[in-house]
Amino acid sequence: MGHDAAVLTLHDVHKSYDAGGRPVRALAGVSLTRRSGTFTAVMGPSGSGKSTLLQCAAGLDLPTSGSVLIDGVEVTTMSETARTKLRRRRVGFIFQELNLLPTLSVAENAGLPLRFAGHAPDQEKVRAILTRVGIGGRMHDRPAELSGGQQQRVAIARTLLAEPAVTFADEPTGALDTASARDVLDLLSESVRVHGRTVVMVTHDPVAASYADEVLFLADGRFVDALASPSAAEVAARMADLRGDVVEGR
Repeated sequence: MGHDAAVLTLHDVHKSYDAGGRPVRALAGVSLTRRSGTFTAVMGPSGSGKSTLLQCAAGLDLPTSGSVLIDGVEVTTMSETARTKLRRRRVGFIFQELNLLPTLSVAENAGLPLRFAGHAPDQEKVRAILTRVGIGGRMHDRPAELSGGQQQRVAIARTLLAEPAVTFADEPTGALDTASARDVLDLLSESVRVHGRTVVMVTHDPVAASYADEVLFLADGRFVDALASPSAAEVAARMADLRGDVVEGR
């Protein structure tokens, strides 16, 4: 797919939840288009709708109204079975909770999405990708034998191996030390700039957000601002403004 092709499209997405008979609005008309080879960070105050946005964009939850397309395929009209198959083929996930299976080796965990999709991983390719992310010598180890940063590298290798249309990362550096976080962000950036992947990352960290091509700011379920090629200081200043707006009720 060329870099001009839209791999993720959200159009006028609304999401409300029932809280004891009272509707709670999480998203209020979000629209977004992301193309191949882009790295987007989403930030916002607590309760702004970041997690809900990621869940709906990834096809893990359905919006109340609006449409979501992944790799040109309408997700919101699919059955749960069809959405599951699409996620296995075209969506990658890197979460703070890594979802690595403790009884499987590093190599087996990296190849798991391909096996779920009915494909046997190419072991030479598995080795090459694990080497690329810096853990080629740990192929046969179990997750418990790795540090947090090394486990995140397995998660990144898993997405590189599966070659999804879009990868969603939810606070991928939240549990890591500074050096490991920087390494993980460098790998995500490399996957975008060198390999043409598409990454959408939710984060609370201005430094992490500064690795993205663009930072989108969410408040009260809506996008309210954007910064292209921002510095960490610019992101932090905008977040401080947003938090002040929330406190003052603006």
